[in-house]
Order: sequence, then structure tokens, then C-alpha cells
Amino acid sequence: MVLGQGARKCLATLRHGASVARRFLTDSSVQGATDPALVHDTLPAYFAREIVDRNRDRPALVSRHEPPRPFGGPVSRNFGRTDCLAWDYDEFSRHVDTVARGLLSIGVKKGDRVAVIMGNNSAYASLQWACASIGAILTTVNPAYRVTELVGVLNAVGVRHLLLVPCIRTSSYLNMFAEALPALANSSPGSIQEESLPELRNIVVVDNTHDPAHFRKHMETMKCTTDFREILVWREDSKEQKTMKEIEKTLMKDDVINLQFTSGTTGSPKAVSLTHHNLLNNGISIGRCMDINETDVLCNVPPLFHCNLAFWTHGACVVYPSEIFNPQRTADTLAEEKCTALHGVPTHFIGILSELKWREESGEKLDLSCLRTGIAAGSPIPIELMRTLVEKMNLRDLTIAYGMSDCSPVSFQTTTKDPLIKRVETVGKVQAHVKAKIVNPAGEIVPVNTPGEICTSGYLVHKGYWGDEEQTKAAMKKHPGDDENVWMHTGDEGIMDEEGYLRIVGRIKDIIIRGGENLFPVQIENALHAHPSVREAAVVSVPDHTYGEVVGAWIVRQPGTAAVSREEIRRWVSEKMNPQNAPAWVWFVGEDDAAADELPKTASGKVQKHVLREWSKQLARKGVGQVKV
Repeated sequence: MVLGQGARKCLATLRHGASVARRFLTDSSVQGATDPALVHDTLPAYFAREIVDRNRDRPALVSRHEPPRPFGGPVSRNFGRTDCLAWDYDEFSRHVDTVARGLLSIGVKKGDRVAVIMGNNSAYASLQWACASIGAILTTVNPAYRVTELVGVLNAVGVRHLLLVPCIRTSSYLNMFAEALPALANSSPGSIQEESLPELRNIVVVDNTHDPAHFRKHMETMKCTTDFREILVWREDSKEQKTMKEIEKTLMKDDVINLQFTSGTTGSPKAVSLTHHNLLNNGISIGRCMDINETDVLCNVPPLFHCNLAFWTHGACVVYPSEIFNPQRTADTLAEEKCTALHGVPTHFIGILSELKWREESGEKLDLSCLRTGIAAGSPIPIELMRTLVEKMNLRDLTIAYGMSDCSPVSFQTTTKDPLIKRVETVGKVQAHVKAKIVNPAGEIVPVNTPGEICTSGYLVHKGYWGDEEQTKAAMKKHPGDDENVWMHTGDEGIMDEEGYLRIVGRIKDIIIRGGENLFPVQIENALHAHPSVREAAVVSVPDHTYGEVVGAWIVRQPGTAAVSREEIRRWVSEKMNPQNAPAWVWFVGEDDAAADELPKTASGKVQKHVLREWSKQLARKGVGQVKV
């Protein structure tokens, strides 16, 4: 990044200020604060005592794209609003219990995996707490997955109950399942019999169309589905209520209640097993870094399968501007709901800034004076973007976070008190009650300012990859001379400075982070290898101004087959996987300017991706290989 003279002066000033009163480390090993103490409650116990009882009349959830009563039930107080759903904590709690009883009514048992495929809505918000209340394990699924990916992840953890919306964007889930798995259409609700999904018994559909005729048409696609509204149990004197209370007495803080899919060097999906203790304490810790209290209002942009509990654990309000990211609706929400916080990745912030600029040029000035904090994660924030967010959106206390699903997810985070330069060049310091160190390939702690693999330990480390002991042992290890701690090997390369601030400098795993979304080259390569005209394929990251990184694919043609175009390669991946994985750049080995006759490989035959990344940068700068969209 090239900085102007003003930005360079700003950096020099910030660095000088940050150098005052340093507490120097010599080795790259840190331990977070141990006060306040960790919370040892389960999620439902903490929700009832510390959140609902203290904030009953305060706003908990506003979903601007949903009607005031999307699921029926008692008339909502709704803060006098008629435009959208707006629940206080008392109503939120009532809906959570209603959903929990409903899950029990269709046969959900403690330990059952309950998968969710939805955008941001009140049903998803309720399910997060309802599943925890009855000991069911919420399994979060990326809404962008195609059928083959969905079947794979559902089977990987033995999902018995699937809750989904009919469609998001171009994905029509019921149609997708009906076409790929026709036996589903002939099954009965509650007793699904489909060979490809042997554990699945229920499919429950949440109406996000808000159009009865349209929703009915979707439901007719598969007769095995149940309307979400039909399973809800509103009566508090029901048998399900008694069962729920009995189950709550058996819940333990270290019970697994959430599975989130990630991937490693094999490219095979792995399900991270997170507990009450993991999620609750991480949410509390994240919120403290932002100085969150019950008066704060979060505009939540990222999908809920990436979301955390930071605001609800502090009694604050969460607002969903739309089901999926929409810059126009987000800008309106920030102003009209007087939001104090915003979560997103650089792509989201850039989109919102563009919307604000367009409105300003049209003579419309939005009042964002209430906005102050939030989290930027997924990709580094350039200094110019951070300055613009402060100047144009008042995000003076925006924090930067680093972590992974395997660690609940945040292990390092800046705070509102950190100098701006530290919130641009680093991901902050280690979280409370967390240990971290940087190690070399031999497992030895490296000196400060030396790159190495980031390892973390503490309450936040998950309980292991579901049903995958081999992958668990490969990533979670006890180190020689340290029998007390289990260390999570992140696969990320970082540098720690003398004050304990961490800078991410690379990814040992070849993950591509496109606009904050983790894309896995091995999975994309597998899709490419299925194309009849592709003999070999290698996928690497290519720097991109908008998304941070995009997918670049190197293709070796299959001799004797029909020629394939760059556009066909992109379309093939888009159809086989979710569209984010589609290559933005494609190079055919031996045919493009400066490309070699074969993929560069080691003596053992492993593709040298660091060489491909350098070739990709050079060709991209020349404009060679870009796919026309």
C-alpha cells in the first residue's frame, strides 16, 4: 500500500506515541488477565439470571426485514412500532422458550444435532438460545453451500433435524434438495427416509418470503417439510415445558452446544465442537474490549454463522438491517436505529462507505453521531480505510479481532484504548484467561519480532473435531514440559512485538480470505479436477483491492479434450460450489505470458504454491488471466 505524505506523518506520530511506556517482552509468549474471573454458568442459566432478569424491558432484538409478529403468538409490545419486529428481553426470552418447547415436540433430544441454514432473522436468533436450553447441538451451516456440500456437512455430524428458509438470493434450498434427492419428496414429516441422509428425520421451514402464496408454493416442493409456525408451543403449562426444565438441570458448562464447520490441510470439512463455557466467556470478553453496556445498539451485518454473543451477554440490543448484507439498508439502519456499533469485514465497510458517498453527493446526509465501536475482522484494515471510518462514520473506537472457529472464535483483540496505529498494524493483545505463544517448526518459543506459528490455550479452545480424532490430535497438542495446557496450533503465522501485540503475516495453511470469508484451495481444486478438460489444477490467493484476496486457478489442460475457456472454469466452480469460490483469475499452464510449461513442484511432487502466488501477482499486474464476468 502506498501512503500519502499526510498518512506517513500520521503513522510516524502514532508510532512515536505508542513507543512511550512500553512493557517489554523478550520471548513471544503471553498470558491474558485473570480478573474478572471466568463465568461457569451454562448459557440458559446466564441468560435467565444475568441478562433477562436485569433487562426485561430493554430492547433485545430488532429485525427490520421481518413483520412485527412473524410467528403468531401473543401480541408483541413492540415498543409501539408497526414497521418491523422489535422484542424486549422479556419477549425474546418468551420466544426462546416457545422454540425450545417446539423442538422437543418434534422429537429433538439432548445431544441431537440441529442444523440451521438461514440468513439473519429472529428464528435463528431464538434457535441459538433454544437449542442450548434443551442440550441440543446447534450446527451452523453456510447458506452459500450447494447440495453436495450440504449433504456432506449434514452427514459429517449426523444431523437429525434441519431448519432452513426456502431461499436466499439465488439459492432455493427446497428445490435444490428435491432435484438432487427425490426420495425426500416422498417422505413424511418427522420420519424422513433418504439414503443420502440416513440420520435426518425432520425438515422445518421458516418463512422468509412473507408472502403466503409464495411460501405455500415452496412448501409443496417437498411434502416432508413442516412449517416452523406449526411446531411452536406457546403454552407454559405444557408437557414440553416440564421436560425442558428437567433437561436444564442436567446441563453442564462443558457440554458441546455448537458445531461450526472449518477445514484444514486435507480440505475435508471438520466440525469444531464448542461448549457453553467456550461461547459464553468469549462473548463476555469480546464485549469488554469494546466497552459494551446495556445502552449499546449493534448493527449486525455478518451472517449469524459467524456471529458471537458479545452484545447479548452485556444486555445490549442487536439489530438486523436485512437478511443478507445490503449497503442501502445498513446505512438506513445505522442512522434510524441510532446504532452505536457495527460488525463487519473490510468489504462490508467499503460497501457502506460507497453508499454514504453516493447519498452525500445526492444531498442526503445521514446522522451517524451515535456510532462509535464494533469489530473489523477477516482481513487487515488499511490505515486509510481506518481513518475514513473514523472521519465518515465516527467509528473512533473500532476494534480489530483475530481468531478462528476452533477458539470460540476470538483470541486476540484490540481495545478502545489502544492507539490507532496498533488497531491498524496489529490484531491487539491476547484475550483475558488465554495463553498464546509463537513457535518455530521444532515447537520452541521464538524471540519477539520473529515469525512463527501462533498457538493458543485456555478456556476458549474447543473440545475437538466432531468424530475426527486424527485431526484433533494433529491440531491440539500438549507440549513437552507442559502437562497443564492443551495448545491449539492455528496454522497461522504471526509476529509478536515487545508489548505483546500480534501481527498476522501469513497463513501456513493456504486459506484464501475473500472479503472475510475463508475459502479452501483443496476444495476448489477438487471441483476443478472433476472437469473433463482439466488434468491438473492448483489454486492460490491473488491480491484484490475490493476483497483483500480472490481465487486464482492454474490449470493444466487434459490432452485430447475440448478447449475450455476461463469463463467456463469460473462457471464450473460456481455451479459445483458456492459462487465465492469461483476463480477471478485463470491461467492455463504453457499458454499464458510468462507461465511455465508445467506446475512448479518439489522433488516429492508437491506443488510449490509460493512460486505460483508470485507468478499470479506478476500476471495480474499485467492484466493477464482475468475472467470476464
